[in-house]
Amino acid sequence: MASTPAQSRLRPSLGRPRDPALPARRRAQILAAATRVFARRGFAATDLQDVADVLKVGKGTLYRYFPSKVELFQAAVDDVMVRMRATIDQAADEQADPLEKISAAISAYLRFFHDHPSYVELLIQERAAFRDRKKPTYFVYREANAERWRDLYRNLIRQGRIRDIPTDRITDMLGDIIYGTMFTNYIAGRKRSLVEQAAEIVDFVFFGLLTPGERSRRGNPTGGHTS
Repeated sequence: MASTPAQSRLRPSLGRPRDPALPARRRAQILAAATRVFARRGFAATDLQDVADVLKVGKGTLYRYFPSKVELFQAAVDDVMVRMRATIDQAADEQADPLEKISAAISAYLRFFHDHPSYVELLIQERAAFRDRKKPTYFVYREANAERWRDLYRNLIRQGRIRDIPTDRITDMLGDIIYGTMFTNYIAGRKRSLVEQAAEIVDFVFFGLLTPGERSRRGNPTGGHTS
């Protein structure tokens, strides 16, 4: 006898119910594996099959999420930058004082790349493999995230806590300092304490190189107001 509509609705469906979180989880697994493989083998030498082998899945699974090796690589770099911002924002948000937010952000940045050297390798490979791009992904994200920090510097200037200089100059110079430190640590294999490094950067940024007497003697060559 055929089932009524009501009986059909009550009958349990066969097989496992679809896990709505599976696509996001699978995508994250693919990106994590791809990051390791690209960092180890290099972009040119990596095939999607290499990533599939690590995950113990068919190559077709990767193609369902990323149609090409280029798109997978770029997604991996994007993922690095999203993770970096989340790490830095969390560290900064835990501090109430704006100057302490800056200090915490510097420490979190250096720790992030120290703990994940494969992320540094991806940034290097992107520059080498995609020289035709106007701007590497790192700098696209850095500029997109800069306004939050410029707002913080503007508030500090209004409060008379830092010198009145263009906020884009502050974000560019501080960004270049920590960017260069990160790469030096990776390329030169520097083993110094990250806490010490971050403290030294903060010391130079906050207090400068010259003594108060020497700053007064030389005047202010940058045109800002000395506080």
